[in-house]
Amino acid sequence: MEDNLPQTIMDIGRRSIVPIVVAVAILCAMTGSSDAQCVARSERAAKIAIDAFVAEPSSLLVQLRSEKEKLSGRLQGYLVSDISVLKSVPALTRAASQADRASIGAALHRAEIRCRPVKPEFAQKIGDFVGKLHDSAVLAGYSSEPDDASPSPPPTTANLPAQSGSGLMSGEFKTDIADPFAAMPLPE
Repeated sequence: MEDNLPQTIMDIGRRSIVPIVVAVAILCAMTGSSDAQCVARSERAAKIAIDAFVAEPSSLLVQLRSEKEKLSGRLQGYLVSDISVLKSVPALTRAASQADRASIGAALHRAEIRCRPVKPEFAQKIGDFVGKLHDSAVLAGYSSEPDDASPSPPPTTANLPAQSGSGLMSGEFKTDIADPFAAMPLPE
């Protein structure tokens, strides 16, 4: 019985190490895929939609026939959600019309701008990809987008108009009713 005890402990150890190794492998795979995004989880495109696009890039053109803004927006969403989608863009470009190619270029530029602050290396990949693509319509669409397409900063209090005489409430916490017969302040 004593001779079987070390063997039993070894068997238990082997059985328990397998689930641990599998869990670590899954965790590593999940963190590796989360590094491929430029946007927060709530802004990412659905994984199933990205997989469908990678499997058949031209299906996006069929779904969004003559809707260039939607094409541009959807492709941008795919690119910022998973940069590996970039490898499917040449197939999409080959299947696209001249006008759709310009929308593809615009999507590439918007995705590059979106990735710049978070993942500059992904933005660089997109810029290099456009240069290597050698498609004049894609390049025209890429160049047509303004480089400062990032969202404008929120207005400061200096830029906001003064609210003269527009409030019905007064007091420190705006809990008192203002005098409706008070003189209106003159604009400065």
